[in-house]
Amino acid sequence: MNARTEPQLLGQLSNAHLDALEEEAIFILREVAAAFERPTLLFSGGKDSLVLLKCAEKAFLDKERGGSIPYPLLMIDTGHNFHEVTDFRDYRAKQLGANLIVRNVEDSMKRGTVRLAHPGESRNVHQSVTLLEAIDEFRFDALIGGARRDEEKARAKERIFSHRDAFGQWQPKAQRPELWTLFNTRIQPGEHFRVFPISNWTELDVWQYIERENIELPSLYYAHQRKVVERKGLLVPVTELTPLRDGEQAVEKTVRFRTVGDITCTCPVDSPAMNAADVVLETLAADVSERGATRMDDKTSDASMEKRKKEGYF
Repeated sequence: MNARTEPQLLGQLSNAHLDALEEEAIFILREVAAAFERPTLLFSGGKDSLVLLKCAEKAFLDKERGGSIPYPLLMIDTGHNFHEVTDFRDYRAKQLGANLIVRNVEDSMKRGTVRLAHPGESRNVHQSVTLLEAIDEFRFDALIGGARRDEEKARAKERIFSHRDAFGQWQPKAQRPELWTLFNTRIQPGEHFRVFPISNWTELDVWQYIERENIELPSLYYAHQRKVVERKGLLVPVTELTPLRDGEQAVEKTVRFRTVGDITCTCPVDSPAMNAADVVLETLAADVSERGATRMDDKTSDASMEKRKKEGYF
């Protein structure tokens, strides 16, 4: 991520394709509103969900006639999220007057439906349980998420309208064809869909769109000073949840986060990028996916994400 692209290339980089991507996302968001009774939009306060929220604004809000997003926002909180992100989540939901539903992994732990192997275990993977409990509580039949195919191998197998069975599980071989933007949205009682309107976007598309639309983001997406320690090629932030191990020494670096999740499994990258234009330049030069460069939970095996998705993960 230290490689730099010549600044003049930014002026030559076309973003005309963003109109088509935005149009597709808006079409899908409206399709969900029309086809399902109880949809919700997964909203973490991260960059992809903020791009999705911007598309939802364009799909349903009118400057002159007003309007509102016709489904609530849903956040599954591990209790170990960066406060900059959760604070921004609340700020953005309040700004839009949206109905924000937050369900906590800690509550699942109190109910005994989530049990950690040890106190220091990451809660990230256990979000699946809390999510499925929220689906059951509110009887959601469609959950709109900001996942993209370019992020990871398992996500590349997803359809835009991804069917989940009555147990909330994903069966890759049982996904439905999607031809000519025709979507089969039929479900049996207890089943639901995960819907990914920006599935065809890339990380570069997301950042170009953020720059074009002047989308405000949590501060940690841009360069800031942070104490980190290097482990297995990743820069691990030094926090109460991720303390130094014996023999380790923290260093202070100028970093930013390419993707943001649970503190226990999300790492920053070296970067001086202070704004979206700077990030676009860095993304042009990047040769490692954002999850590959920043997520500890994806390092366990090539099939780790697919296994979690089969169990109900986002």
